[in-house]
Amino acid sequence: MLSIVIPAMEVYDEEHRLFIDLPEVKLSLEHSLVSLSKWESKWHKPYLHGEKTDEEVLDYIRCMTITQNVNPEVFKRIPIGTLKEIIAYIDDPMTATTFREDPRAKKNRQIITAEVVYAMMFNFNIPKECEKWHLNKLFTLLRVCGEMQAPSKKMSKKDILRQNKALNEARRAKMKSKG
Repeated sequence: MLSIVIPAMEVYDEEHRLFIDLPEVKLSLEHSLVSLSKWESKWHKPYLHGEKTDEEVLDYIRCMTITQNVNPEVFKRIPIGTLKEIIAYIDDPMTATTFREDPRAKKNRQIITAEVVYAMMFNFNIPKECEKWHLNKLFTLLRVCGEMQAPSKKMSKKDILRQNKALNEARRAKMKSKG
């Protein structure tokens, strides 16, 4: 969860011709499957793919907000520094787990939507409560589950030859022979 503060501000009301003091607002945000689902329900497109307008980005922040009864105008006055903090929070992996990328592996080009993530969760028997986890942590768990259930990869001929050569050299050294 990320806690941010939107500072107090004085604005001019053109209609009434007077200055208005807007109070400081504290918000709690969660980048989760719940937020993703809310946003995709409204915009009818996948959040994780493609460019987003400023309006769509601010609306995603609104969907991330777990603080109740927030005036929608508050989101329009989020300072740039706070926006950068929110983006850093969204990009944070939230885990120590890392993966070694196989350059020969084909990349999955499937467009991921909230429903796809829910389906993957249910396939791996991951409880629905995990929908409130940071989205990157949930994606890591799903990937770990997928890799644990995947069949072991066969060695390439090149790797087999390299392994056999190393084993033969070790045997020759142990037996003190030349072949």
